[in-house]
Amino acid sequence: MRCERCTSSGDAAALAALAAQLRELVPAPQSVQSAVAEIIAQVRAGGDQAVHDYTRRFDTGGSEPMPLRVSELELEAAEQRLDPDVYAGLLLAIENVGAVASGWDPHVQTAIEFADHEVRLRTATVARAAVYVPGGRAPYPSTVVMGVITAREAGVEGVAVCAPPGPDGDIDRVVLAACRLTGANDVYRMGGAQAIAALAYGTESVAPVAVIVGPGNLYVQEAKRQVFGHVGIDGFAGPSDLMVIADAGSEPEPLALDLLAQAEHGPGTLVIGVSTEPQLLDWLEQRIAAGADSGAVAQLVHVTSTERAFELAQAFAPEHLQLVGPRAEALAPRITHAGCVFVGPEAATAFGDYIAGSNHVLPTNGAARFASSLSPGHFIRGFTEVRIRNGSELARAAAPLARAEGFELHARSMEIRIRDNGADGADG
Repeated sequence: MRCERCTSSGDAAALAALAAQLRELVPAPQSVQSAVAEIIAQVRAGGDQAVHDYTRRFDTGGSEPMPLRVSELELEAAEQRLDPDVYAGLLLAIENVGAVASGWDPHVQTAIEFADHEVRLRTATVARAAVYVPGGRAPYPSTVVMGVITAREAGVEGVAVCAPPGPDGDIDRVVLAACRLTGANDVYRMGGAQAIAALAYGTESVAPVAVIVGPGNLYVQEAKRQVFGHVGIDGFAGPSDLMVIADAGSEPEPLALDLLAQAEHGPGTLVIGVSTEPQLLDWLEQRIAAGADSGAVAQLVHVTSTERAFELAQAFAPEHLQLVGPRAEALAPRITHAGCVFVGPEAATAFGDYIAGSNHVLPTNGAARFASSLSPGHFIRGFTEVRIRNGSELARAAAPLARAEGFELHARSMEIRIRDNGADGADG
């Protein structure tokens, strides 16, 4: 596997420049904007038939696709055929993700009282949402858990799951079983941009949703970008990345495995080891270079202090950040730019991918500067309820503002509510 080495002894500005250079190690993907636009247009016009045609072209290798919607009997059969250990692992993952998601309270209502009126802050859950589960390199039952359980905890009544079928025309059995165990309402055999279009606009077989979440390839992410505005999305998921900051004296083999494990996600993945200890980086370099070539890129960075490592992490805004060793772990309360922070030598990123309860749908490509991991909040709308007992004072204050903006009727609409000594005020 490709592994490079660098040293940074510069100031915060130099570290910010290094963070940008690290991002550039993964080249920008080729644009698929026009191809995705064509797929979306075809699905909107052709419905099920267009989805079937694209499934035959992109997923099943030319063989006739199975029905888009997976039946309840098929889901039940997939659950019954699960390996007992896989079954137990899925149940624990469902329990833990649900416990973490349930700690987020979407139903708190707050009322702010003023002299003559009240504003209530309210939330409402979307009626229907969809979880996109990638295919391609591997099946992802864990993504089913992360998406469906989080939507359920938000109170979404209708949760759909879609995943691309393989050459045999069907979805992986463990993915289907995960759909059954998490309580997905609808499961569809479809992937790619055509699946996003079908979920956004609906077809004969696919009921439209209000929110689409989940990772996927470039076509999927571009499709989410193009349908955003018609539906809500969680964000644009790019290639995965991991940064590990380790103190001198950290055990090297677990760190190497953590980096190599994340590299399993394949081309475009970026894994970065950061330390003040050159010998640790030497060992990691040899171990990573000897690992299987997954197409990922590894970079090892020598810094002069743990504080410099902190500044680099903040500038890079990793999807996953591991802190190993007392000095590195002490940084955790100060970290604000990371999708998920794993603290301590036992806290491998892989636990977060499957079983810890934290969500593995995370902001990538530095988006942790402003974006969040998947949470119940992605399925909930916030809005306000305004109750005005006496509009007189508000109208007197706001009408001049409306006229300053050139909206005379806005001003008159408020002024007609002015009451002086019980009599109607001027209407403009």
